[in-house]
Amino acid sequence: MPTPFAHSQPELTYVVEGMTCAHCKVAVADEITKVAGVSAVDVDLDSKLVRVHGTGVDDAAVVAAIDEAGYDAVAA
Repeated sequence: MPTPFAHSQPELTYVVEGMTCAHCKVAVADEITKVAGVSAVDVDLDSKLVRVHGTGVDDAAVVAAIDEAGYDAVAA
């Protein structure tokens, strides 16, 4: 059985501290989806991990998007 398209693409993972609620999750995901090449974003509040799927995604652009949402990101 084939895997979903978004998850067959390269994945970047970040630790994003300070996210505590659904609003935080949506704010981070909304900013990251604006980055060129991003096809999917998974935000896990419990682990503070954000997984970004896509092709040709610029790491610095993702970090800047997370910063725009009001959080600091560290590559995991």
